[in-house]
Amino acid sequence: MLKSLLNHLQTQRPLAWAQLSHQKTRLAVAMGGIAFANVLIFMQLGFRTLFTEGATTLPASLKGDLFLLNPSTQFLGANGFDRIRLYQAAGIKGVASTIPVYINQSTWAYSKEQTSFQARVFAFNPSQIVFNIPEINQQREKLKMPHSVLFDRLAKPSFGPIPQLFAQKGEVKALLKNHRIAVMGLFSLGNSFFLGEGNLMMSEDNYADLFGDNALKQVSVGVITLNPGANPEAVKAGIAANIPGVKAYTHEELISKELQFQDTNPTGPIFSFGAIMGFIVGVVIVYQVLYADVSDHLAEYATLKAMGYSDLALLGVIFQEAAILGILGFIPGFVTSFSMYSFLSVITRLQLVMSLNIAVTVFILTIFMCVASAAITSNKLRSADPADVF
Repeated sequence: MLKSLLNHLQTQRPLAWAQLSHQKTRLAVAMGGIAFANVLIFMQLGFRTLFTEGATTLPASLKGDLFLLNPSTQFLGANGFDRIRLYQAAGIKGVASTIPVYINQSTWAYSKEQTSFQARVFAFNPSQIVFNIPEINQQREKLKMPHSVLFDRLAKPSFGPIPQLFAQKGEVKALLKNHRIAVMGLFSLGNSFFLGEGNLMMSEDNYADLFGDNALKQVSVGVITLNPGANPEAVKAGIAANIPGVKAYTHEELISKELQFQDTNPTGPIFSFGAIMGFIVGVVIVYQVLYADVSDHLAEYATLKAMGYSDLALLGVIFQEAAILGILGFIPGFVTSFSMYSFLSVITRLQLVMSLNIAVTVFILTIFMCVASAAITSNKLRSADPADVF
């Protein structure tokens, strides 16, 4: 074995790779262990990102310069405010228009025989644009028809094969709050921890027919469009000084507000803790592999020390091994996680996407995980004493 090590040094072949590839079974086990740790981290970070982005999906889809909410509202749709406040806001200098948006929950069933599910209903005046979703804006005329809705094609399968039937027939009948309605079009908003299992868009007239005229008195979100050149902060100050019972937010502030609510929910920290546990598992696995490797070749390392190789040079070999393990283990971990993301997206209808940010974060964590393991293992390497060999 010593002769083999010396030959590798003399021919300038990587000693670290020679050490790892010498026992292919151990290398395969190490790669599997790192890949397993990677999958744990990928999944936890993916779920946490899904949870975070789910909190911003709805506010990011709204189109406006300012947004009015009930001051006690923690997240969109939680509380409403009196519609008269929206009329008052229209009189503030710099405001071009104000549009009410209504958000409510209602029972949905594809047929009378089907179990009903909770759908989230969004209502607005279809003569105006309040969403940054082209499919909705292009089909606003359809919402003017009585008892008509647009259906989120990303709804859970339990809502029925609506997208498939719509593609075949061009119109699908269903039950919303035990009222017969017609699906006149499709759009994509997506499910999340916040948006529920399915979303519907309708006109405020149809909303009043479904929930009663009094439902129009309580606005969930007031969308404000400003005149060109108007100062949003000045308009916000005018609203705060003159209109009680509401608070104005910019688009960025609205998204930040949803994220702040998400931070109070224990789900996010739970996913973060899961990622930390995956990191710890990876450190333990890589440490065991490197420790076993150093222990098996302790005599050879001691001999190299006797030949004049410094501790630093030999430590470099250990750190190279750790980096190689990190790269080799990351590849199957990434491929497996990518497949699991796609699989879960299909069965849950949640938009679990492998982003570049997640991939880079996990790769950096993997390298750091392996380097940390190498740093711990280095204590064993320092104990290699040439006197023990000779």
